[in-house]
Amino acid sequence: MNSFFRCRYWLTQVILVVIGAIAIACLIAAAPIVAQDNLNRVTIFFDGRPLFEVAPAGSLTGQQRADYVSDTLKYIIKTAQPTVNVEIAGTEKLPVIKVNGSHLLSVTSNDTLNGRSPKEQARLWQRLLQNAIKRAFIERTQEYLVQAVFLSVGCGLWALISSWGVGWLWHHRIKWLFHKKVTKSTHRHRHQPALSAEIAGGTLILLFRITILVFTLIYTSKLFPQTRQLSRQVNDTFVQSLTWEIIWVGDKPYSVLGLLTLIGLFAALILLAKVVKKVLRSRILRLTNLSRPAQETIALIAHYAILLIGSIVLLQLWGLDISSLAVFAGVLGVGIGLGIQGIAKECVSGLVLIFERPIQVGDFVNVGELMGTVENIGIRSTEILTLDQVSIIIPNSRFLEAEVVNWTHNNPVSRLKLPVGVAYGSDPIKVRSALIEAAKGHPEILDQPAPNVFFTGFGENALKFELLVWIEDPPKQFQIKSELYFLIEEILRHYHVDIPFPKLDLHVRSGNFPVDVSHQLIESLTQLSQELTQWMARQSYGSSHNGTSHNGTSHNGTSHNGTSHRNVQINNTSDNN
Repeated sequence: MNSFFRCRYWLTQVILVVIGAIAIACLIAAAPIVAQDNLNRVTIFFDGRPLFEVAPAGSLTGQQRADYVSDTLKYIIKTAQPTVNVEIAGTEKLPVIKVNGSHLLSVTSNDTLNGRSPKEQARLWQRLLQNAIKRAFIERTQEYLVQAVFLSVGCGLWALISSWGVGWLWHHRIKWLFHKKVTKSTHRHRHQPALSAEIAGGTLILLFRITILVFTLIYTSKLFPQTRQLSRQVNDTFVQSLTWEIIWVGDKPYSVLGLLTLIGLFAALILLAKVVKKVLRSRILRLTNLSRPAQETIALIAHYAILLIGSIVLLQLWGLDISSLAVFAGVLGVGIGLGIQGIAKECVSGLVLIFERPIQVGDFVNVGELMGTVENIGIRSTEILTLDQVSIIIPNSRFLEAEVVNWTHNNPVSRLKLPVGVAYGSDPIKVRSALIEAAKGHPEILDQPAPNVFFTGFGENALKFELLVWIEDPPKQFQIKSELYFLIEEILRHYHVDIPFPKLDLHVRSGNFPVDVSHQLIESLTQLSQELTQWMARQSYGSSHNGTSHNGTSHNGTSHNGTSHRNVQINNTSDNN
């Protein structure tokens, strides 16, 4: 099964690469057949190669003239001999190009370029036609076809080997470096860039492999006239389908290519906003000596400002009337009021958190049962990294509707309470000194405010004390408490102060327990005892009878072991017994 799945995986990869290569080949191929400029010039193609451009003449359009020339040349190549005569006839102002004596094209003043005369333009086109026809006959010979086949097969093998080699190099020599970085990383934010770099590297390798196959397909398709024409037609159909204006926004049509261009521009805008936010946060704002929450707020505002302004500019450059969005904004407002109240609520809460800043990035907070550091404050939700290094996404409204404990708001210094119980008979002064000594022995405990000890009361099994200490790193409070308890236990043992454990004394006293028994229960027990006595008597009589017959003893009620059977009687007891 493993080999089967491995083969299927590689087959899928090959299919995806080939499809991508074909798509890119269609885009990179030459321009479409109909290439027009301001004078409505149309390019004439022969065997998939461009020859020259012609303009409209008289009642004929440029496209009609180009189609006639292309069809005539194709017919000549199919029917004529390898030697074709291309000549110029006509007058100086209206020369005519003939092939094997047949009219091919009349050169008008609209066809001339760069100040040439019609005669000079005709001579230039004559040379181009002679070279194109000669090349066409050569490409249809058997020797050329055999050579082109071997060359295309060699290029295909080279492309496949190169693509496989690049993939093997990535999977066996480069990719493991990213996994090694991830394995060595222990913090979440350290291995995230490594994973991003791995994804980016894999994407670049895939694009490189596709590029190899694309250029191989383009090169091999240009070796044969038939494939060259086919690729030209496919490219022309594909490009025209993208440039057709089939999408209407208001009174203005848009093409699929224009829509894809707009989507690409928006993607570039989002990427630009992220890059600006990252540069502001990691490079520029760090030089201003602002606090981390202030830096995050400025970077976040700049991020959304770039997105808003850039979106408006792109829509205007795309030709969309911004005033037409007023109706859309009204519909969106109704939709927010009816269908997406929760999202609107979270977005408003996010804006309040960003500008009012009751919590900031880097704060250590308690939200319900969750405790962690605020890593990111977004429009809809806030990310908290717990002490277990787990990211939890919390809706912004919870920070405004519920009680939130912010350990580092304005001042990160906070107090810890450590309850301690010692055995009765211990010296409270000695206990207080021991606890103060333990607190001063920990490096994370602040000297100011100084540690303090309170005698909180007398418990059931111990004298209750409470040690109060101050720290400046709230996320480490659990670690500090554990280390303090270790020190306290060690110091109390050094001072011979016992820490008690819960005790429970049980005293049992003897005596009569008055029990009330009903009359019906007494009668039932009496009847049961009588029936039991009769049953035991019958059993003892049967045993004596059997013992006499087998052992030769008389039937005098004496058992085989010489002891007499006694009747057992259960007497009724009084109610108070």
